[in-house]
Amino acid sequence: MTPPQTPRDIRVAVVEDQPLYRQMLATLIATSDGFAVAGEYETAAAASEADARAIDVALLDLRLGDGDGLTVGRRLRQRNPRMGALLLSASDSTHVLLDIPRPEAQGWGYLSKTSSLSAPALLWAIRAVAEGRNVLDPEIRARREIRQQSPLATLSPRQREVLGLVAEGLTNAAIAEELGLSPRSIDAHLNAVYAELGIQARQDRNPRVEAVRAYLSYTAPAPW
Repeated sequence: MTPPQTPRDIRVAVVEDQPLYRQMLATLIATSDGFAVAGEYETAAAASEADARAIDVALLDLRLGDGDGLTVGRRLRQRNPRMGALLLSASDSTHVLLDIPRPEAQGWGYLSKTSSLSAPALLWAIRAVAEGRNVLDPEIRARREIRQQSPLATLSPRQREVLGLVAEGLTNAAIAEELGLSPRSIDAHLNAVYAELGIQARQDRNPRVEAVRAYLSYTAPAPW
């Protein structure tokens, strides 16, 4: 009789140029159930040479002394397209996510170092990008404002609420629980959002990723 398979730990590479912060992140990951440290890297050059096949999620400081986390993440994902990438930054620079080509955009996330970066929030976001979802820091999202005359301005308040939760990385089931609605209602709201934003069903594009890109394109940090 074949023994049941146990879930494998999510292997996380920590790329951070501040030694103390890097050690704190690595210790948190190493001591959390279901996670393992795949490596610690101080520079973009060293991280770019890592064995991407041994990494499930790269935890990346956006600003490194010799480069940036976005470039490192894209280089690693060229060798392991299934790898998740989670950017950390002290400021709202979420616009950098729009520099990622559409075919590569799934499984990226962005968290602020200074707002809601608690241990549970970080571990949840790591798991979400490992599963291929896009994650935007809830505190950053809450501070963004919809640009006037943008397609987002035509959405109903409920549709904007649902889209915001999609941007945070929640599944439809989690959004339904959060808002006290049925999953069918969430599907209906999302389909209306897709229609309003001109997002069509295509095999080469994930509609949720396209919706998150639209959210980033048509919002800005407040005040702006």
